[in-house]
Amino acid sequence: MKRQKTFGQIRRHHKRYHCQRALGRAFRKVGHALRWLKYLNPFHYLKRIDRYIIRKFIGTYIYSIILIISISIVFDINENLAKFTTNHAPLKAIVVDYYANFVPYFANLFSPLFVFIAVIFFTSKLAGNSEIIAMLASGMSFRRLMRPYFISAALIAALNYYLGSFVIPQGTVVRQNFEERYKNNKKITSAANVQLQVGKGTIAYIQQYDDKTKTGYGFSLDKFERKKLVSHMTASVIHYDTISDSRFHWRARNYKIRTLKGLREQITSGAEIDTTIMMEPMDLVFFKGQQETFTSPELLEYISKQQERGSQNVVQYEVEYHKRIAMSFASFILTVIGASLSSRKRKGGMGLYLGIGLALSFTYILLQTISATFAINAGTPAMLAEWIPNLLYIVIAYFCWRQAPN
Repeated sequence: MKRQKTFGQIRRHHKRYHCQRALGRAFRKVGHALRWLKYLNPFHYLKRIDRYIIRKFIGTYIYSIILIISISIVFDINENLAKFTTNHAPLKAIVVDYYANFVPYFANLFSPLFVFIAVIFFTSKLAGNSEIIAMLASGMSFRRLMRPYFISAALIAALNYYLGSFVIPQGTVVRQNFEERYKNNKKITSAANVQLQVGKGTIAYIQQYDDKTKTGYGFSLDKFERKKLVSHMTASVIHYDTISDSRFHWRARNYKIRTLKGLREQITSGAEIDTTIMMEPMDLVFFKGQQETFTSPELLEYISKQQERGSQNVVQYEVEYHKRIAMSFASFILTVIGASLSSRKRKGGMGLYLGIGLALSFTYILLQTISATFAINAGTPAMLAEWIPNLLYIVIAYFCWRQAPN
């Protein structure tokens, strides 16, 4: 016989049923109130065609980087193998210190070219398979077709800027140290007759400086107030304290300090004294490629500090800073040019237009180099010099856009 439920069981069952219904209504109300959150999800705006093109774009971009950088590594090994052998470079240092930093440096340097090659390659293949014709025939505009291209270019540009501004400079230091030791690319490690402003009205002078030992010889420090000399310090040797917890910590030996107060003069001398002078070893010795070892915040700080001191040797640092930003925008420009040239299906293949596109991309890189040279040697403003190629190629990209299929 079927056992009948008691009154208490029936009451608990109804209570649980009503609680579940109330909880369900509460969840539905919360979901209805928060339904606008789906518009904050970036994947909400990506359709299947967008994901398809982004996957093709990023995949071809990575493939082209691997292919071309692999060829570059082979040529570089062939060129430097004798130097590595002669200088007894260990295999671990070659792989970890040199090539592990060689690959991201040159991949980021020629990233706009890789972007263009990737766009030309997979877009021409889509056009050859009549896929773009089908997209446009279904009512999709060319502007709508370019949405996944711009999303991919934005991802690549953001990655390039982050790597070039924060990650690669740290690896460049390791790579340059390896080259100095095993490739005979000797850095400048000494300077003579260095004079710089280390503070307001404070001028430092070092007759000879050795960066390897962080030691300067023939040091003097003059302080001026209202164009009058108030203090004159000399030291036969000055050494930068590399183990100090604070920056700008120097140790002077055989020092003499003359303090001028009107017609009175006070002289203090001694064997050794610790002092704080607002200068560092990087301010005294400049070597080729030094600007590539600074992150973007360090570049800004260094440029500001040198300009306050009245130094004119900051143009290459300004060029490096603006180049990192301008190179990121190059991904968008070359993406438009590449997609516009290769999106139309043509008889005879894409050989002619591929050649035109590669010529444009190589010309773009060449123009950037020429503009940077003009900025350093001819006094052209660094920001203008680095943005001239972008401004010129924006016009070319717009012309290619107008000629694209609609």
